[in-house]
Amino acid sequence: MIDDSRAKRNVAVLVAAQAILGAQMPMIFVIGGLAGRMLSPNVCLATLPISFIVFSSMTTAPWLSPLMQRRGRRFGFVLGASAGALGALIAAFGLYIGSFAVLLLGSFFTGIYMSAQGFYRFAAADVASDSFKPKAISYVLAGGLISALIGPQLNKLVQDALVVPFLGTYLSVAAINLVGMTLFLFLDLPKGSRGQTQQVSAIPPRTRGQLLRDPRILVAIICAMVSYALMNLVMTSTPLAVVGCGFTKNNANDIVSAHVIAMYLPSFFTGHLIARFGVTRIVGLGLAILGAAGVVALSGVTLTNFFGALVLLGIGWNFGFIGATTMLAGSHNTAERGVVQGLNDTIVFGMVTVASLASGGLMNCVGGSAVQGWDMVNLAMIPLLVLAAGALIWLTFTSRRAPA
Repeated sequence: MIDDSRAKRNVAVLVAAQAILGAQMPMIFVIGGLAGRMLSPNVCLATLPISFIVFSSMTTAPWLSPLMQRRGRRFGFVLGASAGALGALIAAFGLYIGSFAVLLLGSFFTGIYMSAQGFYRFAAADVASDSFKPKAISYVLAGGLISALIGPQLNKLVQDALVVPFLGTYLSVAAINLVGMTLFLFLDLPKGSRGQTQQVSAIPPRTRGQLLRDPRILVAIICAMVSYALMNLVMTSTPLAVVGCGFTKNNANDIVSAHVIAMYLPSFFTGHLIARFGVTRIVGLGLAILGAAGVVALSGVTLTNFFGALVLLGIGWNFGFIGATTMLAGSHNTAERGVVQGLNDTIVFGMVTVASLASGGLMNCVGGSAVQGWDMVNLAMIPLLVLAAGALIWLTFTSRRAPA
């Protein structure tokens, strides 16, 4: 029986990192579009700061994943938190001088942090046994539950604390990064994987093309991409929609807080559900819940609708994304880890970048009101849900034919 004591220690550290460092993301996602609308020359570009974060995360993953495989996870995580602190300070300066371009530059550095945070879940599985892997991934993502409580509530205190709106938010984010990076001193992970790779397998790793032709890897990437992209599509527009429909910024903070809680609260049992019912069924359930979120959002623009839709959106993301991550983690060997994880996050965040850009355009530049824009955002979920559902069905039939 494999001893998971080392893995459990790392999970505890990563849960704390997800809780403390992760608090910055709901803060930035609440005020990113509002700050963008305040500084942008065109209202259609209001969500561009968030798009820059996601674009940066996409372009960071291809080099950050191999770098961590060579230098170790700790190095990559400290690098990410350092970039997060720098990005927040640059964004704060952009707000202070009223420069949209400088705000976007700061957002780009924030994306490096976001990319590094995305690898917390993989780090949790690095030294875990096969039976503990889905639980380890779930527990680390569950740390986001604490960040959901800390981030938006802290943002209420600091977003208007200074003369320049939202300046206090970015300065607080810089402090969170500088304090939170000290947690990584307690990680007990391999410094690099060259020797480990040689010990595990003499078989050369597959090329990117060969990896993408593996049905399980391809479907895992598609389902992760759709789950994350749809969550981002809707969440990015939520503060704009809430304020545009006559509610307050504090209402927007509360709705995003409920959404992030819903993203991470199920993580306490998602791993157990995957172990009991299988990863394919849990991913499928996640896609169905994402569809239900769109239905609730299209049913009205009361606070109840906003809360209900965003809570369902969070739960659907949790099942879909954790399930897809678990599917991916079991589909490659150690030698392929850096390439597979980097490839996965490049594709996932590439689509998330498109979704965040589309979110601002649909919300602000389609239709004549906030309600019509919000409806268009939620209708845009349909083609991506069809893509992911089709891929999952295809994988199910492919797996059934495999033994023959």
